[in-house]
Amino acid sequence: MERAEIEKKVKEVVSRILGVDESIITPESRFVEDLGAESVQSLELVAAFEEAFDIEMEEQAALEVKTVGKAVDFISKYLK
Repeated sequence: MERAEIEKKVKEVVSRILGVDESIITPESRFVEDLGAESVQSLELVAAFEEAFDIEMEEQAALEVKTVGKAVDFISKYLK
């Protein structure tokens, strides 16, 4: 899966879980500061990413990812 495809899917998941418009989500967007994620939503995001990409991520490491772009990088590693 190419990076652009991963990024598109990540944005779709973030938009759905956080209830923000997909058009405002950029690779630099921070989940908490820019997109308003709360702790419980961070866990929901991890679960939703795992489901969307059919992967299992190390939860603690996943929760340390702070931006959309870093999430794309993080997920990319699991898909290789």
